[in-house]
Amino acid sequence: MATQVTATALANAQRTSSFLRIAIAIQTLTIFLQAVSAGLLLTSSYGAMLHDVGARVMYGASMLYLLAAVLAWKPGGGSPRPVWHATGFLVLASAQVLLGIAHVPSVHLPLGVLMFGLSVLALARR
Repeated sequence: MATQVTATALANAQRTSSFLRIAIAIQTLTIFLQAVSAGLLLTSSYGAMLHDVGARVMYGASMLYLLAAVLAWKPGGGSPRPVWHATGFLVLASAQVLLGIAHVPSVHLPLGVLMFGLSVLALARR
């Protein structure tokens, strides 16, 4: 009986870990696509719309990452460290959105590069 419970707990932990890895990958991809749409913003008429829509998707991906981190931590009893990382990303994403709306590219662009680097690092660590 104990072996069955342990096997079930292990399967649940692997599933939540996979969900967390997928959430980080989605976040990393959306941040990268934001860089692409920023380039299109400078060169085409539809770039602004793509960047605006991409910002909403990227923010949603950051919320998904936080949800996945909480699900990996709370029921499984894992480390709360991914929750803190995901919360930090959500704070950075919020700042990024506010800076974009305020048209402050001198901080908006480097923050985007920092977010991409940190997201790649988080993905590599998972």
